[in-house]
Amino acid sequence: MSVAEPRRIVLFRHAKADWPQVTDHERPLAERGRLDAATAGSRLADTGIPFDLALCSTAVRTRETWKLAVHELAHRPKTVYEERLYEASPGELIAVLNETPDDARNVILVGHNPSVQGLAEILPGADTGAETGTGSTEAREWLKQRGFAAAGFAVLSFTGSWKALEPGVATLDDYWAPSE
Repeated sequence: MSVAEPRRIVLFRHAKADWPQVTDHERPLAERGRLDAATAGSRLADTGIPFDLALCSTAVRTRETWKLAVHELAHRPKTVYEERLYEASPGELIAVLNETPDDARNVILVGHNPSVQGLAEILPGADTGAETGTGSTEAREWLKQRGFAAAGFAVLSFTGSWKALEPGVATLDDYWAPSE
């Protein structure tokens, strides 16, 4: 594939987690989280994006979210469970995405807040204010007013190599979250 062809990144926040007496990394999904993860998977399928690669945090709640969501997709992409996605900053997420092989066109990253929201804000080149950044005004307004909901996902696109991914090069195309 040519690096001139558009690429898509879907930032997918894990679904609602439970709070049992375990470490944060080991927290499982709550019942509502399990339902929302499957619903999010169905909505991801509705986008028609054929994912080439899934990058998923090693935390229990992200792995459970992805396991429930991926069953709704027509094609199961290669999945890499990546420890660096847990407690990562937006810059650290970009560093992981920069390592993506250029033959991957569409990547889904299953991670945590505040990093996924931070990445959704900086990749389009500005904060999520309606007058700045590129892409869907509605999506930017949602993120600005309500934040990145559990089991929500943002769709971003950019042109170029994964190595060239940096703040300001993407467009925020869409955002979806389960009803509250």
